[in-house]
Amino acid sequence: MLIVADENIPLLDAFFQTFGEIRRVPGRSIDRATVEQADVLLVRSVTRVDRALLEGSKVRFVGTCTIGTDHLDLEYFQQTGITWSSAPGCNARGVVDYVLGSLLTLAEIEGADLTQRTYGVVGAGEVGGRLVKVLQGLGWKVLVCDPPRQAAEGGDYVSLEQIIEQCDVISLHTPLTRKGAQPTWHLFDQRRLNQLKPGTWLINASRGPVVGNTALREVLLQREDLQAVLDVWEGEPEVDVALAELCVLATPHIAGYSLDGKQRGTAQIYQAYCEFLGQAPQVSLGDLLPAPWLSQVTLSGDTDPAWALAMLCRGVYDPRRDDADFRRSLVGRVSEQRAAFDVLRKNYPSRREIDGLQVRIDGDAPALQQIVAALGATVI
Repeated sequence: MLIVADENIPLLDAFFQTFGEIRRVPGRSIDRATVEQADVLLVRSVTRVDRALLEGSKVRFVGTCTIGTDHLDLEYFQQTGITWSSAPGCNARGVVDYVLGSLLTLAEIEGADLTQRTYGVVGAGEVGGRLVKVLQGLGWKVLVCDPPRQAAEGGDYVSLEQIIEQCDVISLHTPLTRKGAQPTWHLFDQRRLNQLKPGTWLINASRGPVVGNTALREVLLQREDLQAVLDVWEGEPEVDVALAELCVLATPHIAGYSLDGKQRGTAQIYQAYCEFLGQAPQVSLGDLLPAPWLSQVTLSGDTDPAWALAMLCRGVYDPRRDDADFRRSLVGRVSEQRAAFDVLRKNYPSRREIDGLQVRIDGDAPALQQIVAALGATVI
């Protein structure tokens, strides 16, 4: 059996070596010739998997170690009987940590009080739903927009227009869709970007085209009051350098690139493949994850809550490092910038997740306990 896999998928040997030969290929280089003799194809979001790629191949199982599936032609899979699986929620916590780090950076630059802002979360799936839970746990005001979930479940959702009118911070976590009643392609176009409240912070860690990049660049040039954080870009790995220069934080699609999230994605696809084969999983992720560098923190009961929040978040992850690395890569010819984008992702340093922290609090400190609980860390 031949398994063709994106070379950036971690723990391939640990999870898949017993099934057959593993052939590692750069994700953007996977083509018809690469998969022609493959039985299994394992990818990430940079590989478009459709009829043009798979027709005539032996592939019967496709796994993407990502939350999103917009790079998969699911209709074609259904027509041809190809079994597929994604990894919903695998990197959700990493994206939440990215947003928290971005908020701390924006607040520091502007001298803003995070507790006094109104937050809008667009898309309440695996990522957005967890972000909402964290923000609400911190006691912050949050409005949530998710038309598909509202139609299916009802609940306390608001319209996108209300998000734009009322929110000081808007964080995007919607899948990318071009069809249907509510496509998200250029959901934030020139018109909606111009409608943002004065001083709005816009964070996009979903898919690049959810925000019209050209429109955003033009609006940011016209409105110095707006602040943008972009982890995703139209035309990746090519990036609008002029837009990146206007962003407070700019990063190369790594918001969910925690070590835990990437390895969790491989584990979920492994479990799905075992189910496809009718076999019981023999390998557990818990046996493979290394111990975190920072595992335990002690806080005095009189610690300032705002300082504690910043310290706990940044002690685990601070996106300013990724921003600095990315900006250094945006030089030279476009071909060099494109290559650098993928190199940064391939060689991404180890990063853990905030909810893996254990926190000891000396003394009775309800405000600190609330922060620790909201972050998903453990009070000991």
